[in-house]
Amino acid sequence: MMNFRRGQKREDPEINLIPFIDVLLVVLIFLMVTTTYSKFTELKITLPTADAEKALEKPFELNVTVDAKGNYTINNQPVSFSNVANLASDLKAAAAAGNNGQAATGEKSPVVVINADQFAMHQMVINVMEAARMAGYDKLTFAAQTGQKN
Repeated sequence: MMNFRRGQKREDPEINLIPFIDVLLVVLIFLMVTTTYSKFTELKITLPTADAEKALEKPFELNVTVDAKGNYTINNQPVSFSNVANLASDLKAAAAAGNNGQAATGEKSPVVVINADQFAMHQMVINVMEAARMAGYDKLTFAAQTGQKN
């Protein structure tokens, strides 16, 4: 075996940093392009305040409650559900009773507030919404409680 490197000292291995720098530049460009900046922190703004007066008269409400077993009440009066048309007539009767015996007209149309149990079937809530539509009450809202932290 012949040794041609007799007088030369063996070279120490070096880590080539050029590919490492290239990869870091690509990652840096990627991060710069994909980063989103919040512009709201740059602007010092003061939001306007609105001091709305409370409504002088409370809107006429029909509170419809649906429990998990499928029982319906209108203004705390239990009603039996056979079909949506009967529920609509029950809504009209409750609106007339709550409106001093007068049928609810355009301006005095009640707000139907649906208080549904969290375990009530979706169809039960749809029944109330459909009955309100059939009765001509287009103002509809859902009641919910605020989440409590444990």
